Amino acid sequence: MKKIFCMLLAASLAFGLASCGKKSGSDYPVKSINGVVQWGAGGGTDTLMRPLAALAEKELGGSIVVQNMTGATGSVATQFVYDTSADGYTLLMGAENPALYKALDISELTYEDFDCVFLVGSEVVGIAVAKDSAYESFSSLVNAALASPGTVKLSTTGKGGLPWTVAAFIKDITGATFNQIPYDSDASARTAVMSGECDFTVCKVQAGVELHKEGSLKFLTMFAEDTVAALPDVPVITDEYPDFAKYLPWGPFYGVFVKKGTDKAAEEKLGKAFAAAAQDESYRELMVDLNINALVYTGEKAAEFISSWQENTISALKNCGLIEE
Repeated sequence: MKKIFCMLLAASLAFGLASCGKKSGSDYPVKSINGVVQWGAGGGTDTLMRPLAALAEKELGGSIVVQNMTGATGSVATQFVYDTSADGYTLLMGAENPALYKALDISELTYEDFDCVFLVGSEVVGIAVAKDSAYESFSSLVNAALASPGTVKLSTTGKGGLPWTVAAFIKDITGATFNQIPYDSDASARTAVMSGECDFTVCKVQAGVELHKEGSLKFLTMFAEDTVAALPDVPVITDEYPDFAKYLPWGPFYGVFVKKGTDKAAEEKLGKAFAAAAQDESYRELMVDLNINALVYTGEKAAEFISSWQENTISALKNCGLIEE
């Protein structure tokens, strides 16, 4: 009898463990979710993701703990998320950079190794200098760089980062090259310009609009075809260099990703939660204030957008001679 009881108990425990291991996405989430921002605190990605995560928590009925993990153009965080289980409990809160990792030999990972559960939006960027900068126009900065190659200092977020990519476009159109100094986030890159450590940076509108208005930072030009509504006094880059039109429109994007292989029901729950969060009036106002073009894409639509952006940007970098054919 004792032997039979033990056999029944063992079978019961085995069944229970198997059942736990097969929890469906309908039970998700059953524990806290870790959101990993691939850039530093106060940067553009961080600014968008923290309030979005707080709103998505309410939709999911579970907590999202957001942390910053910097390094190697965001690839440290990307690798960290990839190395975790594909269970939906570790999210990569990222920008456009992983789409270029493989092409730039930064990492073997790209967004093809992840599923985008929610694509937040995209935005316009501009060339920014300190308030007391000697450069009064974009062409004056370019001319200084042409006159003394490699001496004008550009604060960047590393190879494959936003300033690095735009610098490649600038080199292709104007021939100007810069002394690129890397920082761990666009926030610290901005600070380097405002403190005088660097001459200029490529700044997102969301991060620089208030600094421009208060006079702490000055946009010389916008990397856009049309005047940016939030900065009507700033000229667009094609005013001085019409040839930049071949690269426009172009700008960074932001999304929430999970490792490929995550349960589709969990992905769907995440997508719905973040999409609902993005419709919150306070978040919509934030998007408008930061001049973010809301995309609000999930699933296949998000994947198509990222694939198109990747193809177009890599093609542009090949034209600049930074990627071999």
